[in-house]
Amino acid sequence: MRRRDLLKTALSAPFLPLAVSWSMRAQGAILPSSRVRPGDAGWPSPAQWETLKAQVGGRLIVPASPFTQGGAAEAEALKYIGSQNLYYISDEPGLTQTSGWFGAWTSQPSRYAVVAESAADVAAAVDFARKHHLRLVVKGGGHSYQGTSDAPDSLLVWTRHMREIQHHSAFVGQGCERNVEPQPAVTLGAGCLWMDAYHAVTTLGGRYVQGGGCPTVGVAGLVQSGGFGHYSKTFGTASANLLEAEVVTADGQIRTVNACNHPDLFWGLKGGGGGSLGIVTRVTLRTYDLPNFFGGVGGDIHASSDDAYRELIARFFAFYQAELFNPHWGEHVTLRPDNVLSFTMMFQALDAAAVERIWAPFLDWVRAHKAYSFDSPVGVLTVPAQHLWDGAYFKQHFPGHMRFDDRPGAPAWHMFWDGEQSEVGRFIHGYRSAWLPAKLLQPDLRGSLTEALFHASRSRSIELYFGKGLAGGSPDALAQTRDTAMNPQVLDAFALAILGSDGKPAFPGMPGARIDDELVRRDIRDLDRAMDILYRLVPDAGSYLSESDYFLRDWQARFWGSNYARLAAVKRRYDPDGLFVIHHGVGSETWSADGFTPVTSAHQT
Repeated sequence: MRRRDLLKTALSAPFLPLAVSWSMRAQGAILPSSRVRPGDAGWPSPAQWETLKAQVGGRLIVPASPFTQGGAAEAEALKYIGSQNLYYISDEPGLTQTSGWFGAWTSQPSRYAVVAESAADVAAAVDFARKHHLRLVVKGGGHSYQGTSDAPDSLLVWTRHMREIQHHSAFVGQGCERNVEPQPAVTLGAGCLWMDAYHAVTTLGGRYVQGGGCPTVGVAGLVQSGGFGHYSKTFGTASANLLEAEVVTADGQIRTVNACNHPDLFWGLKGGGGGSLGIVTRVTLRTYDLPNFFGGVGGDIHASSDDAYRELIARFFAFYQAELFNPHWGEHVTLRPDNVLSFTMMFQALDAAAVERIWAPFLDWVRAHKAYSFDSPVGVLTVPAQHLWDGAYFKQHFPGHMRFDDRPGAPAWHMFWDGEQSEVGRFIHGYRSAWLPAKLLQPDLRGSLTEALFHASRSRSIELYFGKGLAGGSPDALAQTRDTAMNPQVLDAFALAILGSDGKPAFPGMPGARIDDELVRRDIRDLDRAMDILYRLVPDAGSYLSESDYFLRDWQARFWGSNYARLAAVKRRYDPDGLFVIHHGVGSETWSADGFTPVTSAHQT
């Protein structure tokens, strides 16, 4: 696969002192130990594994892919992957939501897994891994595109069973009693998925918590990666709303971190990436009063010619800048090679009449020109805010908009949006992302934006996620997100551009799984062509670490910008020997790509 290396020299310059620091440590006398694998002299004996098993209450398992087990396990996997059930995979320690990435990784179970039910279980696993020089990974929801939720020959800390939820009417962080005003909040165990949180906080509790748009993503992983939802321009990122976290650090200590206790580590957990600085066992997030309504607007507009499509793109972004570039609106628009502009926009605190008034001028313009037609009619869906994640309400009023966990005994609230089912086990061909600065919406630069998006869409569909850029957001959303470890570009971006390609599930050993190498390579070439155009428009564009190119060379600058040096200092303080290593995670420069061997090059990827 072609690897990106754009602007490497220019972008690496600000990080030269940091690179030297890492390199000097790697070349010194205290080089961290290599990880051991089964069969190596240092691999724990059966008796030692039994000791760990006793420490964690017998919850040490050997995870296995159902496609290597065969029989009933394989039949069950084929059934629920066939029915595209995201929740099934979340509950399988031997599988991940993505089955792999071409030329990068394939889903392979860890050698052992601790089924953690408490922070003490996690601490026992961390101590064991440190003592025996094991590769350690953590899985909550298992949605990592980068393959960080499992690793062959590793010890997995599986947090899915840590699902406790506690509501607070007036939360104050530990040690912050004199410094912080009490505020409503919710504490969520690391094993909670966002649908668990939305059900408890919104459907039952009548409040809002900022989480992800996909309800089967794990709570802890999303918070640590930054985390966007439909309404991030209103409420900020998920990490911006973190008030406190319980985390097990590399020394096996269970720490409660917040703005008053270990504030450097607390800041690092807010967007520094999951699995790099410690293992988060629970998070406490602020909650908000609900608006009156949540809702969405969707449709598909087809242009009859390339010139008409250019004009449609220009008109849409003029409309977006004038009417939608504010805290009420989020979600995305897709620009397709077949000259279709598809939009799914979500809103809050507006009723249906207001939404129709806002959209009328743009839609009237479309209808007035024969060059355009609607491939699907424009629809407006408005729900009382408390019912946005209420399965019973959707079944009654909007059947077909939601899909449900079809396993016997599944919780009634386990649902996900229709359209997300394609993520079940998908095999990634390639993926790219880039933040687009808000200045491109101004009249003098909008033409350049239009031309770049038009030409890029000739090769590959482009999705622009408006809630994944904070420009145009509320003052509170901007202020709270500014105090996170994310790339500061997110504050000035009106959207995150995403380009991707994937195929059907291709788990190792899965019957009928097939990867068409020629098709994949063609998709990658198309992605590269489209991304080259966006980089010409915004050469230094940052990339969202959870939705990015696996092969990104200048990932430190693209993911974290000027915040990387500070994150690296946090890493050195709390994990000096690099127990926690993930692909393109903080400090991973000093480890081989598989995370098993320390290296002397600070530029190892």
